[in-house]
Amino acid sequence: MKPIRTERLILRNWEDRDRELFHRINSDGRVMEFFPFRRDRAAADAKMDEVRAWIEEDGYGFAAAEIAATGECIGFVGLSGTEDIDVLAPGTIEIGWRLAPEFWGKGYVTEAAEAWLAFGFETLGVGEIVSFAVADNHRSIAVMKRLGMRADHGADFDHPSVPDSHPHLKRHVMYRLSREVWEAQERAAR
Repeated sequence: MKPIRTERLILRNWEDRDRELFHRINSDGRVMEFFPFRRDRAAADAKMDEVRAWIEEDGYGFAAAEIAATGECIGFVGLSGTEDIDVLAPGTIEIGWRLAPEFWGKGYVTEAAEAWLAFGFETLGVGEIVSFAVADNHRSIAVMKRLGMRADHGADFDHPSVPDSHPHLKRHVMYRLSREVWEAQERAAR
């Protein structure tokens, strides 16, 4: 993938120097509060290799977010297909994120997500981008709202990958942003 620059960030493919951070954000209890699993180092390394290969193949994905001024990787923000979630329509594109806790509350996710929305609508030409989260994940839902995404409670769903042992994590709320609404927001911001 060609790196994307924002005011403070570089959004790029994963590199071997990111392995420790990737493991940390996939095993930290605060970061993974709304996920039914934690990855040990071997599983995190395998997942990073998988994500890196997808990004290399597709030109986008859950890409590393790096602070441009320091070169420090802080987590990921990106777009991804949702083929592994059978309750969503084929071809659905999701925007998602996961940052190390010390970088929360600084606007990094919103900044990076805005760049990814532009990439999705302008470069990929998609008509809609969705985001979803556990219903109690108020931090992620707040980001979705800041991005101008709109709740579609008729499309809320029980995530098929969440085991019955974690019933409080099953229900996910759906937010959507169409290209038309995004374009209108972009025009209004100018």
